[in-house]
Formats: sequence, C-alpha cells, structure tokens
Amino acid sequence: MIKAVTHVAQMSPYALASLQAPPGKRLISLSQNESLRPPSPHAIEAAARALTSGNLYPDPEWSELTAALAELHGIPAAQIVCGSGSMELIACLTKAFADEQGRVLAPANAYPFFKTAAHLARAGFDTAPEAHGTVSVDALLSTIRPDTRIVFVANPANPTGTRISRQELLRLRDVMPEDVLLVIDEAYGEFADHLHEPMFDLVERGNTVVLRTFSKAYGLAAMRVGWGLFPPAIAAEIRKVMNPNNVSAAAQSAATAAVQDQAFMLETCAITSTRRDAFISRLRSAGFKVADSFTNFALVRFGTAGAAKSADAALQSEGVIARAQAGAGLPSCLRFTIGSEDALDLAADLLDRWAQEQSA
Repeated sequence: MIKAVTHVAQMSPYALASLQAPPGKRLISLSQNESLRPPSPHAIEAAARALTSGNLYPDPEWSELTAALAELHGIPAAQIVCGSGSMELIACLTKAFADEQGRVLAPANAYPFFKTAAHLARAGFDTAPEAHGTVSVDALLSTIRPDTRIVFVANPANPTGTRISRQELLRLRDVMPEDVLLVIDEAYGEFADHLHEPMFDLVERGNTVVLRTFSKAYGLAAMRVGWGLFPPAIAAEIRKVMNPNNVSAAAQSAATAAVQDQAFMLETCAITSTRRDAFISRLRSAGFKVADSFTNFALVRFGTAGAAKSADAALQSEGVIARAQAGAGLPSCLRFTIGSEDALDLAADLLDRWAQEQSA
C-alpha cells in the first residue's frame, strides 16, 4: 500500500472538537466558536437564489463580494483575496513563502492551525512566550531568527480572547526585518472594531497581510468564506497555489448580502458581547479565573491540567462540550463559545457544582 510523503506521515491530524453527548443527554456544543445565531436573513435568501445557477462555476475574482468589502472598509477591491475560510489563506501563505529552509513564528498559545500550516509547507515552527495570556511583541522580536519567513499574530487571539493594541502591532512591524512577512489574523476582528484600531493600512508597506472571516460575527461558518487584504505582489504568489474556484457561488452571494446588512452583524456582536461579559462575571464571582475577552468566547483557567480535565468531564457528563486547550499549550484551560443563555447558564451551574465538590 502506498505511504504518505514523510512530512505528512509525521504530522498529527488537526484536532477538532469531539461532539458526542452521553446517551440520553442533549448535545450542547460550546466548543467551536460558532455564531450564537444564524446569518442575516438576506444572506440566506441570497444563497438560495444563487443555487438556481448551480450548474455554473463561481466567479474566480469574487467581484461582488470584494466590491462590498472595499466599500465597507475603505480599502482597494483589487487587493482583496478570498478563500475557503481564512484557513485556506493561512495555508496558501505558508506554501508560497515558507519551505524547509525557512521558519514560521507565532505566539506560544496561538491558533494551532498556524503550526499545521507550517508543517504542510515543511517549514520549521517556532513560538514566542506570551505575557499573562497576551501576545508579547518583545518576545516575538527576540525569537525571530535569520531564517524566519512569516510571523503570525491573531488579534484578537484564539484561544485566549485577548488582544494587543494597534500601537504594539505597529511597533512589531517597524522593528522586525523588512523581509519577514507579518500576517495579522483578525478572525474575531468585528468583535473589537468598536475600539477603532484598524490595521488595513499596514498592508500598504508591502510586507503585511490582514485576514478576516465570515465564520464568526457574520454567522457563515458553514459557507467557508475568508478574506484578506494583501500587497499585490503577495496576492499574485498565493493565487498560484489556490484553487481558482475556491468559494462557491452560494457562499459568495451569502457573504455579499451579509456585508450589506451591517445592522444585523453589529446586533450579533452586541448580543454576543453582553452574554459573554455576563458569563465571565458570573464565573469570576464563583472564583474562576477568566481573562477579559474581545471575541465570541471565554477562556477559563483552572489551577492544573488535572483540574481542567475533571471540570471538562463534569460538563461532558451532562452533554456540555467545551474545548480543551492542551493543543494550544494551555492544558489547564477550557474555552467556552458564547451560545444561548440557557446553554451558558447550564455550563455555569455545572462549573459551580464541580467547584463545590472539589472543595468538599
């Protein structure tokens, strides 16, 4: 039987959440950072209309979608590249700009797919320590090597939910070598846009990419639409390794309609933020350590990895699935997506009960 090439055979599969509830229990998933409500009704209608032309290939230039994004954000449509989720764009960036002679750098507790993408490109992967669960620019700068090709920074970060300021990102770009590509992953950017610290202008320097997605604030995770603003030279290279028909017509139509319904998206963010802050406040009142979050999830820190596993087991026994974070270097943490009020109340109740049992 044929064997996989060496670098693939040595990789571990990308770890997804296990969504299985015990027999007799209803599954309550708080593990995948999905939106707490469906997408805009206009997006649903647009996707349905697009299916009438399902016999045709989608627009390989994503013309209507990039025009809508350009108008919304005040950025050039010609520099927008869309992907099948932002994961495709991350993978294509590493394929195009990193190889076995180069290395990829990310914060220690960063989104695990950065490491997966580096390994797919046969590149080395390095991490820089974080400061109390927050990206440290100083640590990143001190970890850059002569063969570092790409630095990934998710801001706001997954799984910590924390963020660093525009000023810190500017400092990182100003001090790091010009020939190292900085990729700012803003998958949760809409949840922090109220802070008015856009980063799209950094792309003008020619060595920075800013990514976003429709999977979170826009509620289109099933459609798989990501996008980014790219320097023209960078965009030209990654398109060589992308599927030319990567985003379906239905997905493009849904995403375009979602962009044009900003009121719905902003309402989703407002509902999410209110529930998130209430959930965090309740857990803190019960004695749990929870960092401020600028996303649609909350990261709960337990004293030890064993305690986190014990709490996770207590949750799962009632069908509540949180996301363990050992894969992101945080074995003593569980991440909770902000979902329905009932689901969050049940999760908090179970954690309260667990904590009381531990102290008994």
